[in-house]
Amino acid sequence: MNEAEVLYPSFIANIVLNGFSAYATIMLNIVTVYAIRRTTSLPDTLKTLLLNLAVSDLFVGFVVQPYYITLLIFRRLQQDTDSDPDYNKNPFVIIKWLFSIASFFGVIAISVDRFLAIHLHLRYQELVTRKRVVAAVVALWLLSAFLSLTSLWKSNLVIYVVVLGICVICTTVVYLRIYFAVRNHRIQILAQQLHQDVHNTELLNFLKLRKSAIGTFYVYIVFLLCYFPGYFKMVYIIVSKPNTAIKALSLYPRTLVFLNSSLNPVVYCWKMRHIRHTIVDLLRNTFTRHNYAGNA
Repeated sequence: MNEAEVLYPSFIANIVLNGFSAYATIMLNIVTVYAIRRTTSLPDTLKTLLLNLAVSDLFVGFVVQPYYITLLIFRRLQQDTDSDPDYNKNPFVIIKWLFSIASFFGVIAISVDRFLAIHLHLRYQELVTRKRVVAAVVALWLLSAFLSLTSLWKSNLVIYVVVLGICVICTTVVYLRIYFAVRNHRIQILAQQLHQDVHNTELLNFLKLRKSAIGTFYVYIVFLLCYFPGYFKMVYIIVSKPNTAIKALSLYPRTLVFLNSSLNPVVYCWKMRHIRHTIVDLLRNTFTRHNYAGNA
């Protein structure tokens, strides 16, 4: 068997996986965008960041994955065995990286926002305004555009490895700070409860911040599980020449990165109660109208 025949099962598997994943990503993120917009109980700053992440994930399923499927099909027809699916450097590759990197930065921005909400506490609403969050989102998209342009450079993998490594380390530190801050706040509130000095509003605010921090933490865990195989694949390609087995396996980490865009909305529904209730109400109303129309 030649190398193209050995890679054939991996091509087919990734085409099928991306086909199902793209459809799920589009449908789930459309529902999520609608639910976030309709959820009035979310702070405007968090709502802006969640919408930014959902929109970038939506374009991953709508633009990036169909392009990737097409690229895999053409590579199979041409029996190309290059280890890099982006071997044909063209403008569409820039668009592909743009939305993938924007989704990556969206997860990090939410992590930083929850850290500021817990760390600043009462000063959060004063310092973290909607205008500043919008400006930060615009800056992240500009940074994503710049990094996507580097996909045309020969050393683009080195740049991605360095940027991804720094961001993961910083975000991990942020969540460690969140954990210790939540633990200290909990200890303080329990101590104040013993002396009956804590107000119900203060306890309620703490519980809301804690729940939102936990919810975004799960988004981050899913993010790590999806991105780390791709990170190690890039490191391996930099330091070593891939063999046939590595080429076959190297297709799956990118598919896993794209899968992250369909898993984020699932985490929203699972861990963020307000968004979950809005989606349940939306689905209930949709089925009710459908049944009513059918009976009529």
